[in-house]
Amino acid sequence: MNKHVSPPGIRILLILITLLHLPLYGEKVTEKDTPKEPLVATFSIVGFDPVTGDLGVAVQSKFFGVGTVVPWAKADVGAVATQSYANITYGTEGIALMEKGLTPKEAIEHLTRNDEGNPLRQAGMVDAKGRAISFTGAKCNEWAGHVVGDHFAAQGNLLAGQSVVEDMASAYREAAAIPGSELADWLMAAMQAGQEAGGDKRGRQSAALLVVRKDSGYDRKNDRYIDLRVEDHQTPIIELQRLLEIHKQFYRRAHANKPKRD
Repeated sequence: MNKHVSPPGIRILLILITLLHLPLYGEKVTEKDTPKEPLVATFSIVGFDPVTGDLGVAVQSKFFGVGTVVPWAKADVGAVATQSYANITYGTEGIALMEKGLTPKEAIEHLTRNDEGNPLRQAGMVDAKGRAISFTGAKCNEWAGHVVGDHFAAQGNLLAGQSVVEDMASAYREAAAIPGSELADWLMAAMQAGQEAGGDKRGRQSAALLVVRKDSGYDRKNDRYIDLRVEDHQTPIIELQRLLEIHKQFYRRAHANKPKRD
């Protein structure tokens, strides 16, 4: 006769399996062990244009709607990218700290010092004086790192390799030297270069571009000079670039009134 496990026996077995996966009594489960939110593995860049005063962030990730998480900016104050098990208070509080007069370096140090999950965090910041900084936690998924340059910071985690952020930095500098270009173009050039270097090694899904300038949004009633998002797309950077070109035409009056560069 075949022996079968009775329903009560099955329930007891499931309970035992569950108990085996629970931490021992007194063992502390920290945020580092069990992140509350999905991993926002991505690459991003924050930048500042000293001629126009523009501040902005561009980002791409294999993550739905990354524009709702990573980019934060306030005109005449600063821009922040927060990612890798992102703590979005790095965006709101980072900007608040810079508005109070802290440098991006001081703001990052303050935020990470008070965050037990900081080994899993990554962030980039730049202020309205062009001072930039990036932070990559020790436990961010490889490859993870950053490049900081004059008026910008490029960072990423779970990337194809170090060349992603290095190529982003080079492309940003080259684009900034092109006459008639602006911060949005430099940020997008960096993102395209990062993708061509391998980008997020999981693939592509969403992208976002946020650029702020005082009183340069719709009807000059806000500071959202450019605020574009691609939530779910096979080639999000290409789609984001297409939207940017449409934006330039649609809001040509705002662009026509931008400060002139030499």
